Amino acid sequence: MARFSLVVLCSGRGSNLQALIHALDSGTLPAGIAAVCSDKPDCAALERARKAGIATCALRQSDFPDRAAFDRALFDEVALLQPDLVLLAGYMRIIDPAVVEQWIGRMINIHPSLLPKYPGLRTHARAIDAGDAEHGASVHYVTAELDGGPVIAQAALPILADDTPESLAGRLLPFEHRLLVATVRLIATGEIALEGNRVVRNGVALRAPLRLNDGGDLG
Repeated sequence: MARFSLVVLCSGRGSNLQALIHALDSGTLPAGIAAVCSDKPDCAALERARKAGIATCALRQSDFPDRAAFDRALFDEVALLQPDLVLLAGYMRIIDPAVVEQWIGRMINIHPSLLPKYPGLRTHARAIDAGDAEHGASVHYVTAELDGGPVIAQAALPILADDTPESLAGRLLPFEHRLLVATVRLIATGEIALEGNRVVRNGVALRAPLRLNDGGDLG
């Protein structure tokens, strides 16, 4: 049986990608990364991939007339790899809705907030400014709505009185890594899937997103 195949899209440093690579190397994630693709040919994530022996691809927006043309070209490259799942891990582009539609149920994103709170940018500052008691990260299926697709799983941590956006982001990052690996593991093993607009676990619709526990599992 062929391994569950991932294509990872990144725009930045690739710390979530590195967490996936560590899980693959340790044998705790039953999958393989077919390629890492980016809209930033010089981003650190691509270098991480190359060091791990993973194929890479990168396109520049400036080489295309508009966003839709860029997205079609990039996802044409992705489609050639025939991945079981496309993972947006720090991919900072809003993808054309017509392209997203072709990947519904086969593309997920990790976002640094407890969705539906704070879609978009500056999530850490917004949570602090709102006086929230907790903050976190979410993994969700990608739809045309920005950060609005069905949420699969979340990880939460308390906001401390002296937190800054930077300190909160730093404390959240290890939770993001564990959350992402645990979620991909459940999808790769067939335990989690999207049916219509509902996330199901072993065929039963989730009443609420799964939560990461102290052991790094989702319950």
